[in-house]
Amino acid sequence: MDVKLINIGFGNLVSANRLVVVVSPESAPIKRTVSESRNRGMLLDTTFGRKTRAVLIMDSGHVILSAINPETIANRFSQKDVRVREEADRESDDSEE
Repeated sequence: MDVKLINIGFGNLVSANRLVVVVSPESAPIKRTVSESRNRGMLLDTTFGRKTRAVLIMDSGHVILSAINPETIANRFSQKDVRVREEADRESDDSEE
């Protein structure tokens, strides 16, 4: 299995394979989810004291706070996915020769 990592700011990386959703922290249900995960000890704050702009929910139940916009994280995810596909295409072209 290929491990893909996404930069979520300040040198912090998460596994793209374990990421379920990236959302804005503004809605009441997300605020409640953050609060509940903090109480369960499943919250990771990677904002370094800055404003939380994105909440990442992982398949393990961990909730990660990021100071990077959700759109930026999504773009990084997409760019990483494109690069991985391009590398796989190149490898398959090389193996055909």
